[in-house]
Order: sequence, then structure tokens, then C-alpha cells
Amino acid sequence: MLSVIIITKNEGTHIGPCLQSILWADEIIVLDSGSEDDTVEICKQFTDSVFITNWPGFGIQKQRALDKAQGDWVLSIDADEVVTTELRTEIEKALQQEQFNGYDIPRLSSYCGKQIRHGGWWPDYVLRLFRRDTGYFTESVVHERIVVQGEIGKLTSPLLHDAFVSLDEVLRKVNDYSSLGAGMLQQRGVQSSISKAIFKALWIFIRTYLLKAAFLDGRQGLMMSISNAEGTYYKYVKLLELQNRQSHQE
Repeated sequence: MLSVIIITKNEGTHIGPCLQSILWADEIIVLDSGSEDDTVEICKQFTDSVFITNWPGFGIQKQRALDKAQGDWVLSIDADEVVTTELRTEIEKALQQEQFNGYDIPRLSSYCGKQIRHGGWWPDYVLRLFRRDTGYFTESVVHERIVVQGEIGKLTSPLLHDAFVSLDEVLRKVNDYSSLGAGMLQQRGVQSSISKAIFKALWIFIRTYLLKAAFLDGRQGLMMSISNAEGTYYKYVKLLELQNRQSHQE
């Protein structure tokens, strides 16, 4: 039995195609954290297992969804991801084998309408398919990961990821993720400065655009490299703000 778990918040634009692509699964679990659009209504058209809860961060939220799963195997996907027919076939074959407890799946992401195959975005292997009794999510607020006990295999058909539909979405995610990232760095005791923020951002741009050849993806490759650098810059600037705020309180 395969359970698919998805966490959502204001994913009305993406969630329909996502759910349509995994209707073949034995169980679909959606955990929403207070969507203000039609996300919940759309989800209820595809599954009865739709739950609404608060938002504690990505890792804890995905573990909550995992705790509700009943299948021997679990596939964790995001609301902006789609399982292709080819990937479905591979997954079904993998479930019949006993060799591995989890599988890395290559993820092919798109940026403002173009699939990105350079800049470190492809092949972006992500561990998403695993035996329920051998895996769990880390409690990271952002950039959580699945930890699986036992051997991990690899599938070849990609999971399609509509990472950024528009520039508005790019800016929103840069803001959201930089805030979460700054909070994590603060918890780890990392220190920041304006010069550090600029240096880190410049290095990310050079690494993404030149060293990892995002320039081969044309205009979108350049835009993606800039937004990656922006996210890094704002993460460290926000960390600096958190440090200043903390020092004033002491």
C-alpha cells in the first residue's frame, strides 16, 4: 500500500495538477496550515484525508503528515510537483522489490516557464519514496530532509517541479525562505555582517551562473542565478537584523 503525503498553504494554483497525478495511490493525505484561497476545497475533491493545523515549520509539519499515513510505503511530494506516468511505473516496480528502504528521485524544476538543466538544478536527486517504518523527517524549519535507515536506491524518471511560476512568486519565496534561513542560522550561532552578506551572495551567483553553467539556460538561467544570490544576501542581512535586535534586548 502506498500513501502520498502533501503539506499545503495557499497552493490553489498548483495543487490540482499535483493531486491529479497521484490519484492512482492507495491513500492521499493533505495537511493544510490555514490556506486563505481555495486549496482546501480543491483537495477535498481528490481525497477525504484533508487536515488543517497550525504551522510549526516544514520538518515538523511533514512529520505530522507522515504520522497519519497508513501505507507500508510513503511518497512525499510538494504541492507544486507532479508525478509523471513514467515515474509512476518506476515507483510501482520499486514497491515490489525488497532491496531498498528508500529511493532518491531526480527532480526537474522549471523557473518562469523554462525547465532548468544547469546551475545545480539537474539532476536534483531528492529522497521522497521510503518504507514508512524506516524513515522520518528532521525537525528543521526549512530545508528539512528525510532520514531512512537502510540502503537507498535511485529512480531515473523525474519528478516535475514547477518551482517558480512568475516573478511575483520568486520574490515571495525569496522573502519567505530568507527569513526562515536567517532564523536557522541564528539558532546555530552564526554571525553576520553586511560584507559577509555581499560576499556570500556574490559567491552564490558566480557558482550558479558560471561554475555550474546556468548561463546555458539562457534568460531564465540568469534570472535564477540572481534570485539565488538575492535569497542568500537577504538571509544574511536578516540574520544581522536579528543579531542587532537581540543585542538591544540584552
